[in-house]
Amino acid sequence: MASYRVRSIVPPPPPKRLLASIHDVSPRFEGAVDRLRDRLHVRLGDPSPGAMRLAMFVVPDFWDEAPLAAAPAFCARLRGWADQGVEMLLHGWNHRDDTAHAGRLAAFKARRMTAGEGEFLGLDQAQARSRLLRGRNLLEDILGRPVTGFVAPAWLYGDGARAALADLGFRVAEDHVRAWNPATGRVLCRGPAITWASRSAPRIASSLAFAAAARHLLAPLSVVRVGVHPGDVGVPAILRSIDTTIAALRIAREPGRYGDLQEEGTAPVPQAA
Repeated sequence: MASYRVRSIVPPPPPKRLLASIHDVSPRFEGAVDRLRDRLHVRLGDPSPGAMRLAMFVVPDFWDEAPLAAAPAFCARLRGWADQGVEMLLHGWNHRDDTAHAGRLAAFKARRMTAGEGEFLGLDQAQARSRLLRGRNLLEDILGRPVTGFVAPAWLYGDGARAALADLGFRVAEDHVRAWNPATGRVLCRGPAITWASRSAPRIASSLAFAAAARHLLAPLSVVRVGVHPGDVGVPAILRSIDTTIAALRIAREPGRYGDLQEEGTAPVPQAA
């Protein structure tokens, strides 16, 4: 009797991904957002005409000076971009930190890690829940579809914000070093995001140096995140670095979506101090 050997078929590994995002999307920065969107769309090399494989982090009322509710033309553009494939994530409510921080660590983060923009760092759960719910409802009414997730301004979360995100069932959030599912606490991807800082010459220099190193050092990761800000368009060296970074990452990566990230088999993300 003839014998047959059954060969196991090993599925190929999933492709490596590049998640690109525009932060601080607001009517206040419409011109800069346009320039960044056009730049990323071309350099990401999206596979089909009109398809935009990037994310926008939308602020409902930047510093209480640029409400989406008073900008119907910009809202129509947001909906059009979403129709073309842009992922929309809620990015705070006003992007401004008005909290008097009591804890030493929180006060340090608020003072050193951002220019007064860590809106969700010091909010209690009720305050965070109110802003999240109001922002999500507003943005989903504008878009006519669910938002993908939430990203805190300056990537700073307090315990109240994390609890409110879980309570409201948000399934994607991110900070400097990871993205996770607040509803389950499980990690979606790891690794520092590549971003640029334009507020001062030392910050510009350090962010350029980090980007140059990170586009090589992060090569082993399955997912790499790149985030750009409206202020980047005013610094030619940053724009050149953005172009070089995306070109280097696109050699071995496809543009991805936050909504497509799968949970890693890891412990839930610990609560911030």
